[in-house]
Amino acid sequence: MHVSIGTLRYITITAALLVQTSASAQPAGAQGAGLDLERRLFESVYESAERGEWDAVAGLAASERDALEDYVLWPDLRGAYLRANLKRAERREIETFLDRYGVLKPARELRYRYALELVRRGDLDAYHDIYASYYQGLNDAELDCLALQADISSGRGHRVAGRGRGLWLIGKSQVDECDPVFEFLKSTGQLTDADYRERYALAVKAREFSLARWLGRSIDEAHVREARLWLKAQSDPEKFLRSHTKLDDSAATHRQLAYAAERLTYRDPALALELFEAVQKRYRFSAELAGDTARHIALWTARDKLPNAHALLAKLDDGVRDDEVMRWRARTSLREQAWLRLLTDLADMSDEERSSDEWRYWRAIALGKIGQVNAAQSALERLASERGYYGFLAADELGEAYAFGHSALVVDEAALDELGKRPEFVRARELFHVGLDGRGRSEWDAAVADLSAQQKKAAAVLADRWGWHSRAISAAASVGQYDDLSLRYPLPFRSDFEQHAQTARISPTWAYGIARSESLFMRDIRSSAGAIGLMQLMPSTGRSIARELRLPYSGLDTLTDPIANIRLGTAYLGKMSDRYGGNRVLATAAYNAGPHRVDRWLPEDGAIDARIWVENIPYNETRRYVRRVMAADVIFQWRVDGTVRRLRDTLPLVIRNLDTAADDQRVARLSR
Repeated sequence: MHVSIGTLRYITITAALLVQTSASAQPAGAQGAGLDLERRLFESVYESAERGEWDAVAGLAASERDALEDYVLWPDLRGAYLRANLKRAERREIETFLDRYGVLKPARELRYRYALELVRRGDLDAYHDIYASYYQGLNDAELDCLALQADISSGRGHRVAGRGRGLWLIGKSQVDECDPVFEFLKSTGQLTDADYRERYALAVKAREFSLARWLGRSIDEAHVREARLWLKAQSDPEKFLRSHTKLDDSAATHRQLAYAAERLTYRDPALALELFEAVQKRYRFSAELAGDTARHIALWTARDKLPNAHALLAKLDDGVRDDEVMRWRARTSLREQAWLRLLTDLADMSDEERSSDEWRYWRAIALGKIGQVNAAQSALERLASERGYYGFLAADELGEAYAFGHSALVVDEAALDELGKRPEFVRARELFHVGLDGRGRSEWDAAVADLSAQQKKAAAVLADRWGWHSRAISAAASVGQYDDLSLRYPLPFRSDFEQHAQTARISPTWAYGIARSESLFMRDIRSSAGAIGLMQLMPSTGRSIARELRLPYSGLDTLTDPIANIRLGTAYLGKMSDRYGGNRVLATAAYNAGPHRVDRWLPEDGAIDARIWVENIPYNETRRYVRRVMAADVIFQWRVDGTVRRLRDTLPLVIRNLDTAADDQRVARLSR
């Protein structure tokens, strides 16, 4: 019988936690005050344990201490304390904890930090023992290089060459822990001139030109000069292109000029085209390089809505005419309302691209515009039977009811109960309930990964009943279950959304759409850009809005508090709504990409259909975001009171009419 790695992992978890979970596995209602007490005790002492203090635990009454030790999250509490005291804790105490709870996340985190602490103490052999058992083969450069340092210090240098060269041959700066390994390889003659040349090429490919210049010093002066030219092309691409007559006619020069044109395109596509055409008169670029550069310039010409965009896209060679090129050809035709040309663009698309909801909808509209009414209606009817942004738009064209298609997810209650009692799900549930959401998500996701499709459906319902909406939505989506709208479009913090949306003079269902799209209602989530919390506010935005509202602001603590985040987020969304005269499309785009970008995307004069404006948003992420939020607003409205807000009613014409005075008036009103 095949047993998955996940199953083996949780067999061990079950053994480790059998006693603890026997009491905690039942839902809180069945447990009475016992589980509630354990949660309250844990929450009362966890922060102090994280700071490395144990007095709060030691000071508990004996019965409370016993209850806490029986709690399924006791390892997390003790692990937090030991992590904070690694430099002072006895080795035996740490290793006893690791032996007992070795497969649980708190033990894995402690083991990782303990391994690094052993390095700090100079005990590389003990570190190597842990590395060989747990980390070898994970391709973690820091840990791998520390292990190689251990090999070197223990006289096992013959084991370093192969793995060390693998760590050397990357196109970016390696972690500092690898420096002693590279010095060893260099001093023993195991880093050759060919190795330096290979890494130099990788650095250039990765656009890490400072690294390339450093590597060039160990090769020859020609490589140093070449790296300097790359840096000039990077720092001032326009000047580099204008001074092209001073350059040698070589393959490297061709690549540098193409790169400079690529860089300049982001700022000024028209100028990039002009200068690249000039250098092409002097240098014979390869067909591939010339085609890729022409494609890049043409795409950004279309994104910047310049007049010759369609012509540039249309004359691209077949080798670079991919789906992205065809999308922007169609979007350009759509923006210019060239309906016959749009139909030609759609016909030239790949079958997969042409069959997407986006292009099915616009093909139907184009057919109607050229008088093929029956064909247009037939296409719209098929699309209107589907739930979503384009399905709703199609229904609006036909004047038909929306196809919400709600169907509750039904699962076997016995299977649901059994799943909820499994130790890994008990741990995940408790981490969520005590506010350690991120840790809980990590354990939940690991547990769900090994479930069957039927079990994942049960997991979605289980998380929904716990109020853990992000995991419910994720689990349902992982098995293609999209029709339970109460599960997929929940209404948490309803009174807060309604109260603060009313204050901000916006619809609460719009705010719900923003929150769901931003975070799936995760209160602690942080984006790669630094936005935080339920409605994903940047710290600077949160601080600014809090100042306007005369509210206390404590940075991360404020933004991860759901109620405070909702208040600030709805106020900011209301501010964007005021800025754009109540236009939800523009305000939604501004919430995602920032108002200054949206201002640049507005038409220079006249007005444009909001549907067409959305399709021509330059950023793929923002375009998808706006469509998702607008459709979610409709669904949330239906969820709240059963009424239908037609999508067409939230899509007014887009015009350049920014009333900055309205912003100032709003600040004054909110501050009163």
